[in-house]
Amino acid sequence: MAAHPPVIVHPPSASGARRVTVHGQIVGVAHGRGEVAALLRAAGFAPGPDQVVELDRPGLIEWRGGDLDTWG
Repeated sequence: MAAHPPVIVHPPSASGARRVTVHGQIVGVAHGRGEVAALLRAAGFAPGPDQVVELDRPGLIEWRGGDLDTWG
């Protein structure tokens, strides 16, 4: 069985928000790409607060219920 990436962005809710989990723990709810990136920076997935987080990296993030452009 293949391992899941450490980050899961769950399907959008009726409001368009998407729950974000890291290693099975909820780290927040995002309403867009920028919020996902901010949550991942806060969780240590970037070396600094202004560093880029690769949101389309399959080994890092699994987007469920749509891709990084799906928000409701």
